[in-house]
Amino acid sequence: MKSTRRQRVFPVPRGRLVAVLAAMVLLPVAGCSGGSSDAAAPAPAAASPSASPGASAAPARSDADLVIWTNEAASRAITPLAQKFGQDNGITVAVQVIANDLAATAITANAAGNGPDVLTLPNDFLGGALQNGAISPLSIDPADLAAYDQSSLASVTRNGQVWALPYAVENLVLYRNTKAAPKAPATVEDLVSTGQAAVRKGIVKRALALPVGQEGDAYHMTPFFNSAGGSMFAKKADGQYDPSQVGVDSAASIKAAQKIAALGEKGSKVLSRSIDGTNAIAQFTEGKSAYLVSGPWALADIRKSKLPYDITPVPPFKGGQPASPYLGVQAFWTMSKAKNPAFAEEFVTKTMNTPEAQKAMYDEDPRPPVRSDVLKTVSAEDPDMAKLAAGAKNGALLPDFAFMAGVWPPMSQAFASIVGGADPEKTMKSTAKSIQSAVAAQ
Repeated sequence: MKSTRRQRVFPVPRGRLVAVLAAMVLLPVAGCSGGSSDAAAPAPAAASPSASPGASAAPARSDADLVIWTNEAASRAITPLAQKFGQDNGITVAVQVIANDLAATAITANAAGNGPDVLTLPNDFLGGALQNGAISPLSIDPADLAAYDQSSLASVTRNGQVWALPYAVENLVLYRNTKAAPKAPATVEDLVSTGQAAVRKGIVKRALALPVGQEGDAYHMTPFFNSAGGSMFAKKADGQYDPSQVGVDSAASIKAAQKIAALGEKGSKVLSRSIDGTNAIAQFTEGKSAYLVSGPWALADIRKSKLPYDITPVPPFKGGQPASPYLGVQAFWTMSKAKNPAFAEEFVTKTMNTPEAQKAMYDEDPRPPVRSDVLKTVSAEDPDMAKLAAGAKNGALLPDFAFMAGVWPPMSQAFASIVGGADPEKTMKSTAKSIQSAVAAQ
């Protein structure tokens, strides 16, 4: 199975406002047990666009007291927990699996008054959800919050309010073929030299597999861009992005783009547009690449390949800033027009806010938990989880503005053009104008 970040959680929307009701499990108060669907990767939050009640047809809300919308993998963990919650509280609970465009569908349905009470989506749902008034803040005891990774918690916090309960994090790391590269590279320059040496020795065919493609992939390029001093937006004093200050055409970002160009097709040829989301992981698992930049979604294929590997954080450029991959944080949200808001909040802040519930979420979709106690438990069983989590140490928050649908494509295309040999300065200045237009359009 080929799985890629862009297919799974990359925040560029694929089809706008297309809602598909893939499965529904109705859990009455007593007697009936819920079914579950085959596993699938968590759906992307996309760019969380503005939505109006008439924007599209949303799936019918189940006639239950508490309705939860989620993806297939999460539904298998949530279903028995929801069933018990319903029995304990004398209510019916429905777990509905939405296959496509869960974020946009939920915003639209909430505005129409027929949306879910509880929703699972990544942290980049926050900006659009706040803009549309689609979510409610959570009341969680500070002692409980202390158990969570603080970077992940920050990703669902605005103005001192916590808007969702996080449960898992995903970020890019460096996978290394230990036969081709026995030692972890300390810098990008080390990665290039050891990878190219392995190519010369005939161990592999290329140094690095990192998705670029003809359309680019800003998500995968960001750790290198950030390390070289680049930035998409300036940051405010509180660490949040300032969309009024697009940083793509700054002197530092142009220098960063020049460093990326040096790795491209007219430079060292470490980066190539022939590598994209459809073949990057396979390049590594088939033994053709010394290194792979990817996330936890690649781990199953790598293990299946039997290739000797190790996992370390994405390295920085020599003398540069830390390589900062984006943090994708899966979380539970309560909707502003929940039918039973008290039950919705209780389910999220009590039932799901436990080590047992979050371990159940991990068991159905293994990626690093954000509770430190659960991460310790699963890392004892699988040391790779601790290595994946270590890659998030210098992670950056995903921009969650509703206008990001107009930002990701030009930013990605800029990187593809630069890798292909386009002038970095001209490309970044042109891209900055495109992003400024997207910001101004909102």
